[in-house]
Amino acid sequence: MSDFLTIPIIGKMHSPFKEKFGIPRQPNLVEIETFIELNPPYNDLRAFEGIEQFSHLWLLWHFHENKHTDFRPQVRPPRLGGNEKLGIFATRSMYRPAPIGLSVVKFKRLEHTQHGLRLVVTGSDLLDGTPIVDIKPYIAYSDAVDAQSGYATAVPERKRVIWEVTPNIAIQQEIEQVLSLDPRPAYQQDPNRIYGMRFGDWNVRFRVDDAIYICGVEHEL
Repeated sequence: MSDFLTIPIIGKMHSPFKEKFGIPRQPNLVEIETFIELNPPYNDLRAFEGIEQFSHLWLLWHFHENKHTDFRPQVRPPRLGGNEKLGIFATRSMYRPAPIGLSVVKFKRLEHTQHGLRLVVTGSDLLDGTPIVDIKPYIAYSDAVDAQSGYATAVPERKRVIWEVTPNIAIQQEIEQVLSLDPRPAYQQDPNRIYGMRFGDWNVRFRVDDAIYICGVEHEL
């Protein structure tokens, strides 16, 4: 019996998160629309009949940019400041024996485009281009349990976002949502450092002390 599985890719996520830095560390922390472009033969509308009855969905996906193949029994969760080690199975670290992720997202709609069938959702925490391996409905009576969450009990605190020069761009509120979660690694606390983050077609520069100060945004050519 083989110790490995072969899993089909049913689609790919399209999101404004172009790099790991800046992606929310958990799903449903930002209300930003993303969509899954379904691959044949999974782009058959009959496969989604009844999905509109569910408000939320489970996405199973592949950590396709994780190049680490060696098993790590312990990791340093960002939630603990990156200073304390925990067992890999007690965390949601990307460095897993099987690089499979699991996220709950909010279902918005199905769309037919010239490229095929799209599943539009909000709340995803997936890098642009992430392969999707399965989609399942979220069932409240069994999935929403009264649970203990260990070291991740409290909702992340959000910082105020202040624009040094307020831009006239359509995605201003989306950028604010993402940055309010403070995407910096826990060990980086220099208030004078200028950070850069790619979001959609924009490069965003910001610094952090008691608030997030956005220094500017530049559109990529």
